[in-house]
Amino acid sequence: MNYTERDTYGMYKGESHVQAGAGPGPELMGADTLVGNDVHNQSDEKLGDIKEIMLNMRSGEISYAVMSFGGFLGMGEKLFAVPWSALTLDTEHKCFVLNVEKERLENAPGFDKDQWPDMADPEWAKNIHAYYGTEATVDVPRH
Repeated sequence: MNYTERDTYGMYKGESHVQAGAGPGPELMGADTLVGNDVHNQSDEKLGDIKEIMLNMRSGEISYAVMSFGGFLGMGEKLFAVPWSALTLDTEHKCFVLNVEKERLENAPGFDKDQWPDMADPEWAKNIHAYYGTEATVDVPRH
């Protein structure tokens, strides 16, 4: 499902929400409409879909998109925290693009839905950003 199909408020109404006066996107979008969007790579292979969006509560910025990969009907799927800066929104195909091959994603640091990592841990964040070739823009202060 894509963000136009999840739009319960009519934010993206009309044929092309990119035109002036046709909604807030794609520069400003509702987070709830992004959960469930497909993620493809640049070879147009489906990698998974967005399960959650993680916000840095101090800066107000999106830090990660939690993406699922693998499994069948939710069984055996692996979750990945992908740095937000590693994703690009493809408004033509209404999906996100992650520049990573399927084989590399299979070996990416992931986690089980019942055992989430401490995403505020600076060492964890450093490793995730290094894996995807991105830079952390804001450090999450520890309590």
